[in-house]
Amino acid sequence: MSKLAVLGGTRAVPEGTTAPRWPIVTDAERAAVLGVVDSGRFTVAAGGEQEIPALEREWADRVGVGHCVAVANGTIGLSIALAAAGVGPGDEVVVPALSFVGTALAVVHLGAVPVFADIDPVSFNLDPDALRTALSDRTAAVVPVHLHGLPADMDEIGAVAARHRLAVVEDAAQAHGVAYRGRCTGSLGDLAAFSLNASKNLPTCGEGGLVTTDDARLAGRAALLRQFGERLPARGDRPYRSEIAGWNGKINAIQAAFTRAQLAHLDEWALARDRNVRAFLDRTAAIPGLVAPTAPDDREHGWHILRFRLRPAAFDLPETAGGALRAAICRVLRGEGVPASRYQSMPLSRQPLFADGGPACRRGDAPVTEAVVADSFVLQRVHLHPDAGPLLDRVADALEKVWEHRATLAVLARAQHGGDRVAA
Repeated sequence: MSKLAVLGGTRAVPEGTTAPRWPIVTDAERAAVLGVVDSGRFTVAAGGEQEIPALEREWADRVGVGHCVAVANGTIGLSIALAAAGVGPGDEVVVPALSFVGTALAVVHLGAVPVFADIDPVSFNLDPDALRTALSDRTAAVVPVHLHGLPADMDEIGAVAARHRLAVVEDAAQAHGVAYRGRCTGSLGDLAAFSLNASKNLPTCGEGGLVTTDDARLAGRAALLRQFGERLPARGDRPYRSEIAGWNGKINAIQAAFTRAQLAHLDEWALARDRNVRAFLDRTAAIPGLVAPTAPDDREHGWHILRFRLRPAAFDLPETAGGALRAAICRVLRGEGVPASRYQSMPLSRQPLFADGGPACRRGDAPVTEAVVADSFVLQRVHLHPDAGPLLDRVADALEKVWEHRATLAVLARAQHGGDRVAA
């Protein structure tokens, strides 16, 4: 048995090994960006600008909807989508208790009230039963998040929403072009918002976002909200006439051109990522102390983030030691050269911004979210590149090595949690 790196052994991921660069930047991206620079047309308000409308058409076609509105980032995309659906001050919007904070902030920025509902322990997505429990006579919308790239249970969520006449706005920030029961994320609700952050599976060179819908009225309202409430003509002078209270939520043409170049490879790279990740997960699934992420047969997985839960009992620890075990394993994995992290360190409802005096919210009980946050860790970005297979092999070596040293990990977890209180 090889010694753990934190105890002086050799790293499973050799020193100096780095993940292949993401996003991938080729001559196509460089030419696209320079083409915009040379054109002198940088925003949707610039007469004759073509990159932004071209990206909108191409993404709408890929998703399978009639309309797409390109915006500055995924969070403002969610706010625009919710506002287009009629959500406003005082309305309640159900969101999963486990997500990036932008999901809740998009609601708060409208003066609406986020209502936090618990998640499924396997998919980490919104639990339809928890959605039902969270409803009130003030509920106006639900925001299912396709967390980590796995589509939520949209048929079940949609049925609840239809019964109570709620708007459904998908948070698809981590799930670009992923199929759910034969349909693509972004086409499964009334509207959807995607992020084009440089870390995403479909990135731009910084920040950006896309709002999709099959409803022409909602698309028109989203376009107004993006641009100060102005209706921009396809040709001619900008009118500077605001019809509604919109934002300055525009993407720029350089970002759109970069994303178009990336979109040309989205499906090819997604297939390579799927092969690499599934081979990696086949190895990790054989480790008794880990619960590897999975995808049901009726949907794809974008594998944007890989979240592993821990089985404390496999380490001869009680279930209450999940958080301490996770902390010990993350420390040891980082020593082995694996950038394991917590990602979300708390349920959304416990973010400091919702403390006394902060924005209104409705918390509810979220025991599954609390448990997942405590006993899981994630891998981010290291697996996104289509050539990440060899690196993932080394990461699997590190996880298998950790399992071989499970007795040492149990000792570290007991010390982390407080000695005898975590006695097996």
